[in-house]
Amino acid sequence: MKIPDEQRSIALDLIYDRRIFEGENCIYDPLQRFLALFEGITSSSRKSRAEELAELPIKDRLVRRIIEGEKKGLAEDLDEARGFGLTPLSIINDYLLTGMKEVGELFGRGEMQLPFVLQSAEVMKMAVSLLEPHMEKVDTQERGAILLATVKGDVHDIGKNLVDIILSNNGYRTVNIGIKQTINQIIEGAEGGKVDVIGMSGLLVKSTVIMRENLQELTTRGLADKWPVILGGAALTRSYVESDLAGEFPGTVRYAKDAFEGLALMDAIMGQKRGFPGATLPPLKERRTRRAVNEAMPIDTKRSDVAENIPLPKAPFWGSRVIKGIQLADYVKLLDERALFVGQWGLSGKRGEYEELANEVGRPRLRSLLNQAQSSGILNAAVAYGYFPCFSDGNRLIILDPEKLPHRIELTSFDFPRQRRDRRLCIADFFRSSDSEVVDVVAFHLVTMGSEIGKATSELFESNQYRDYLELHGLSVQLTEALAEYWHSRIREELGIGTTDSHEIEEILDQGYRGSRYSFGYPACPDLSQQVQLVQLLDAERIGVSLSEEFQLHPEQSTSAIIVHHPEAKYFNAN
Repeated sequence: MKIPDEQRSIALDLIYDRRIFEGENCIYDPLQRFLALFEGITSSSRKSRAEELAELPIKDRLVRRIIEGEKKGLAEDLDEARGFGLTPLSIINDYLLTGMKEVGELFGRGEMQLPFVLQSAEVMKMAVSLLEPHMEKVDTQERGAILLATVKGDVHDIGKNLVDIILSNNGYRTVNIGIKQTINQIIEGAEGGKVDVIGMSGLLVKSTVIMRENLQELTTRGLADKWPVILGGAALTRSYVESDLAGEFPGTVRYAKDAFEGLALMDAIMGQKRGFPGATLPPLKERRTRRAVNEAMPIDTKRSDVAENIPLPKAPFWGSRVIKGIQLADYVKLLDERALFVGQWGLSGKRGEYEELANEVGRPRLRSLLNQAQSSGILNAAVAYGYFPCFSDGNRLIILDPEKLPHRIELTSFDFPRQRRDRRLCIADFFRSSDSEVVDVVAFHLVTMGSEIGKATSELFESNQYRDYLELHGLSVQLTEALAEYWHSRIREELGIGTTDSHEIEEILDQGYRGSRYSFGYPACPDLSQQVQLVQLLDAERIGVSLSEEFQLHPEQSTSAIIVHHPEAKYFNAN
């Protein structure tokens, strides 16, 4: 049952002691206001959500069930609606989809959080499954169909699956063919699935290049006009899709920033296809800034102004080791709650509302999920890490064979880009150069939560438990980051440089310590292919982690890094 706004506001004022004073006089005391508000009210006088719903006419009740995400009593309400002569198709189109439309509008206005949107989608999915046995074949009309795919080389599917959830619960048929899909598989899936639209998704920067190549292939095969294309993903921008790619692609292509924009685009595309009055696609967005032209330039290998002769820490051992069975209590304290609640779970509100959402929604759900994950045994945290002698040579970091010291025998190397402006930084600059009398030390680590948690999230998606799917997936991602943060602190401690670490979690998450950890694929070292050397150095298969042909770590809940001890090493963009 929704708490009335006034009651909720006063309760929060009481919790956070938001008394208002003029001088020494209290002119607003939330405790007194709270007592007055509930004077004479007993628990028996409050109506349950089920009782409130039962008082509504059946048509309004169905709409309300969707908006409030209330499953209890749904089957009985659907039977009652059919008893009044409503057909299953009418129930879906006129009432359930009306509820989903309002959910979308509430989400768009920032009045409903993503987890509750997915809860509504769960009710919608359940309702449709309960109505399906009563449908005639002529009732199984669909609003349209879309193929959904994460492009070749990309293993991230949470965004695509959210689109699947929203579209499939708003009357569209989705053909979700999964991750790492080539253009051949996409075309075959679109033809076999008899879809109206193709949707491609990807998280990686490289995926934006793959999408361009896919559009070029559709053009080459004469298929540009057969399917409108919707593109989405974290690395894409609207101007890249609707200016750069649309300028090259003779067909229709649009960018969707989220699942609900994807829904609006599907409505417009299908409306145009079926000749609905007023159905139009939004105009393409033109690029406002001039595109940078990448001209071939000589590779700059001159060292920057980073201090070179700093005292070197001593490695506790040479080579790599494996640690398994790491306890949740060891690393959960470094969980970035804001990244989880806002970035992963979509709990966003008006300015100043974060702490309220975290207390009311985020932390209770987090505690429950952590308890479930721990008791079910799906958390299998493990680390492969090690220390290696090294030196820099221009933009290269040369890793030496520790068994051959003091001889400098190259084991492998990493090649890093250098900034063209500012300080002209390069990761190699943070290590002693080849002409130094002593060798430096570099650490690497690879952490994983194991494969079981990924299997658990997939099972939740397949069983239409959408909210739990979103939240467990997001938690798995952030627990992996927390484990990486925890093991980085362990490495600093072993190197003897952990004494300068901040004692505040917020500052630790903002690099409040000496040195830095850099992951391949990010701005300071964007070349993912160099994961190969790291995985080989750490023998990652010992903890069940492998590398795909596109240099992605499997399981997805894994991350790797090069650990730099130099005090000047912080995040920077080398592009």
